[in-house]
Amino acid sequence: MSENGNGAVAMPRLKEQYRQEIVPALMKEFSFRNVMQAPRITKISVNIGLGEALQNAKALEAASEDLRTVTGQKPVITKARKSIATYKLREGQSIGVKVTLRGNRMWDFLDRLINIVLPRQRDFQGISPDSFDGRGNYSVGLREQLGFPEIVYDKIDKVRGMEVTIVTSAQNDEEARRLLALLGMPFKRG
Repeated sequence: MSENGNGAVAMPRLKEQYRQEIVPALMKEFSFRNVMQAPRITKISVNIGLGEALQNAKALEAASEDLRTVTGQKPVITKARKSIATYKLREGQSIGVKVTLRGNRMWDFLDRLINIVLPRQRDFQGISPDSFDGRGNYSVGLREQLGFPEIVYDKIDKVRGMEVTIVTSAQNDEEARRLLALLGMPFKRG
């Protein structure tokens, strides 16, 4: 986050665009009477699942460091909720890392995701417009962490994927899809 001339923290570019242009467009399109009815992004959850952490304890540290670099926030280690014998998994074992972003960090991350990371994916044709959960939340999986400009290729131990879930206050998928489209999310056409 950058400071403007008088010491105050500048508002993220995407957040300003949301307030100035997107909210009025959504209100007109869905004929909302109140600004608070317009769907907004409440949080973004970024998660790396690590099945390999059962054999390799260093994988957890490396993934945690990657996630910290990408999000600017310390990740939480996720633990298995129940034992699964087939995978040699015991309840309580560490199996992943996740971060929940809110506020300005969330807006900065979303801006980088939409404008830098997704277009840098190999053979990128756009993301599926159908990955909504029925309640207005959107999930997208990334195959590798290398799309983020903060990740230095020589310092990573292994290419690993991550899941990004964008939680919105939209009442249905149609409102959420329109919100993300107006924010610039590169959905596949047709």
